[in-house]
Amino acid sequence: MTGPLVPFREIVLKVHSRCDLACDHCYIYEHADQSWRTRPKAISDQAISWTALRLAEHAKKHALPSVSVILHGGEPLLAGPARLRRVCEELTTALAPVTELDLRIHTNGLQLSPRYLDLFDEYGVKVGISLDGDKTANDRHRRFADGRSSHPLVLKAIDLLHQERYRHLDLGLLCTIDVANDPVAVYDALTALAPPRIDFLLPHATWEEPPPRPDGSPTAYAEWILTVFDRWDDQGRPVPVRLFESVLSTLNGGPSLTESLGLAPTDLVVVETDGTLEQVDSLKSAYEGAAATGFDVFRHSFDEVAAHPGVRARQLGLAGVSETCRQCPVVRSCGGGLYTHRYRAEGGFDNPSVYCADLEALVRGIENRTAAATAAPAVADPGALVAEQHELTRVLLAELHSELDGRGGEGWAEAWELAGAVEQRSDGLDEVLAHPYTRAWLLDCLDALREGRAGAAGLAGELARYVAAAAVRGRVDVPVRVTHRGGALHLPTLGTVGLGVAGPVELRATGDGFVVRGAQELRVERLQEESGHWRPVRRGAHGVALDDLDPYRDGFAAPVTGRLTPGEAAGWGGRLDRAWALLRDAVPDQAAEAAASLTTLTPLTGTEPCVGRRHGYGALGLPLHEEAGALARALLRGFRRAKLRALLDVTDLYALDGAWSHPAPWQEAPVPVSALLAGAYERAGLAAYEHGHAEQAERALDLLENAAELTVSGKLLVAGVRKELCRSREPAVMLSHG
Repeated sequence: MTGPLVPFREIVLKVHSRCDLACDHCYIYEHADQSWRTRPKAISDQAISWTALRLAEHAKKHALPSVSVILHGGEPLLAGPARLRRVCEELTTALAPVTELDLRIHTNGLQLSPRYLDLFDEYGVKVGISLDGDKTANDRHRRFADGRSSHPLVLKAIDLLHQERYRHLDLGLLCTIDVANDPVAVYDALTALAPPRIDFLLPHATWEEPPPRPDGSPTAYAEWILTVFDRWDDQGRPVPVRLFESVLSTLNGGPSLTESLGLAPTDLVVVETDGTLEQVDSLKSAYEGAAATGFDVFRHSFDEVAAHPGVRARQLGLAGVSETCRQCPVVRSCGGGLYTHRYRAEGGFDNPSVYCADLEALVRGIENRTAAATAAPAVADPGALVAEQHELTRVLLAELHSELDGRGGEGWAEAWELAGAVEQRSDGLDEVLAHPYTRAWLLDCLDALREGRAGAAGLAGELARYVAAAAVRGRVDVPVRVTHRGGALHLPTLGTVGLGVAGPVELRATGDGFVVRGAQELRVERLQEESGHWRPVRRGAHGVALDDLDPYRDGFAAPVTGRLTPGEAAGWGGRLDRAWALLRDAVPDQAAEAAASLTTLTPLTGTEPCVGRRHGYGALGLPLHEEAGALARALLRGFRRAKLRALLDVTDLYALDGAWSHPAPWQEAPVPVSALLAGAYERAGLAAYEHGHAEQAERALDLLENAAELTVSGKLLVAGVRKELCRSREPAVMLSHG
């Protein structure tokens, strides 16, 4: 098996191998592996010391920022306060110089007392308690050997843990599901105890020993869990439930939050009471010796265990699940299920989970219930996309101000204060910040500041340029002092004024123009009229800026042109007007959205439309020398690219943590989901008027609808593109004929 070792960040330390309950669903005592019978009851001093030593060695070698140690059993409290103190002391002493230690204990709570909790308070040991719900539900399995109920004693332990002096130690409740129990009664009983978190666990089962299904339903566990989900969701999600949060996270492109779901590699190892090192404990449900590695803490390092084939098999992500699972659209969320639950005598673990139907129904059920609320508004609402893009630029400006942290001097402070004054009196600042090339300026400033290439004075002068442009746009009569370089001052969105020599000037808005006072006084009476010292940003159809001046307009894949001559500008502008007209005839809906979204077009020397890597939404680079038909295609193709990139700026459309590749209808080599989505999105937009795109787009959409990487927002986008493609089959003008 290839790839780097995954270091262990979580260690289950068995401090006692016996239990004071006789739960009939316990995988340690009631399932296939009976190795507990040969283990010492309590962990020895030697095993404790070697465990601490090995863990410190492992954490140091891999520079782990933190490690979790879960004290476990059997019932760990049977080890007694003295032995548990020894465990805490040894681990804390060994790990304190190396990493942060997160100590936890999972207990049935029966032995919990102030003596234990005072010890746990001293060492920061968090306490998780097992409880299967109300008394009826809990007593179905969690009883004493003589049949007595454990429920009253568990409630007493929870009450003790919730005393003010111990409440900070409460880790939450662990509930093993039994579909014979009333899901609402179980959930209500757990939430009535006000835990900080609830974990619902599927009972351990394999294909050899399947889980009970009293009514025969193949999705009985999903139905039970979804009933709880509905109750939880209807109540406003009053308590974190790790199972639900994990599914919601993966559906939206995030990581799995539990070992039992998702494709994250395992980073857990078990230390038994005799010091032997084993794989995840639940494997004891599969067969005798399934968890064994042949290693122990006395002779072997944790790295040796991490290299064990059984451990490595659970670190392979997508490659580690069965072929059936790899083809399933929900595999990113379910991860093929818990490794143990895949076991079958014939074929080992290379199977879907015995809970496969439940897991698929659970993931799809949660997705269907939450998609409308969790999908990003920007996917379906062009106005929301524009607003979120503008907010991104504002966040960057605030980030720059924060990183300067007073180092910008008086010049920055003055410009910042003026920006606030202009914002209060007009929309000018909003208009300048919405300019796509403002994003590139801010990113360049942040890079330069972090790399030590920017001086405070230079940044202050740059901010003053933007404030001056905002004041002029908003007709706000305030003096703005700007230090310019190179004898010309560019006002973003407006144009460039020639000043002869570099130096400080004062700029003020005056009606439809502005005045600049420095070594000489220059007046611009009308912003759209070119003069000897003023070169305005020209405007085209729909008021779109034809910007061949902004110093941050480069960054396209093709070079930008210089300032166009009046003849070149008139010719390009005329061809663009005809291109817009072709678009309005062929794809009126797309044309209207493009006209509302594209604010800035910049002429390029190449032949393809380009979207700048660091520009905000609304800018597009277009070829200068193409005719109207080609420009129309370039406008639409470029708009589709720009919009998809803008969506990816504000939401996750797919996850990038898998090893998936997909066939692409337009080429032989497989592609990642990002390329498949981009190709489908662009071709669907072009399908209304160019032959050959619709079929490829439809085949790509078919593939995307089964892509495990797509998030809820990504699926919403694909559904919208599908509808768009259907509309494109209606009679339309073909641009290739225009």
